[in-house]
Amino acid sequence: MAEITLDLRGVPKRQAYAELESHIDAVLEGVRDEIAEMSTVSALIHHGFGHLWTGFYRVTEPGKRLLVGPYQGTLGCLEIAFGSGVCGTAAAEGRSVVVPDVNDFPGHITCDSRSRSEIVVPVRGPGGKLIAVLDIDSAETDTFDDDDREALERIVQRFARS
Repeated sequence: MAEITLDLRGVPKRQAYAELESHIDAVLEGVRDEIAEMSTVSALIHHGFGHLWTGFYRVTEPGKRLLVGPYQGTLGCLEIAFGSGVCGTAAAEGRSVVVPDVNDFPGHITCDSRSRSEIVVPVRGPGGKLIAVLDIDSAETDTFDDDDREALERIVQRFARS
């Protein structure tokens, strides 16, 4: 099993995600527990890119509530209502949300005042059911783009197979 955490800072984004995806697959080979997978994915992304906060908010009441799940970083918000903030919007609308500057996002929930940009990707389990969202915060504006969105959407597809 591959256990080394990659340092992907400074690597061209597409190459970095290709290395990350390969590493995630190697580390999680044979693992079929979504909490273990969420924990490992959040750690590898967080430390690989040096983000401010990286983790999952799990659906605990479908259509109503997200509860903080495995993550890396400072304390996150404990629960988020569907439709509230970036995470709740992504969950309610079932789509990825890229926010170049959180100060420009109406209703942004500030869990850490250092957060400047954010990306949230819906996570679907078997049968396409929304089980969580992957939330990543950066201390810099304009951190995330379509390359991040596409790669993170590929990464979370593993949960549909679990």
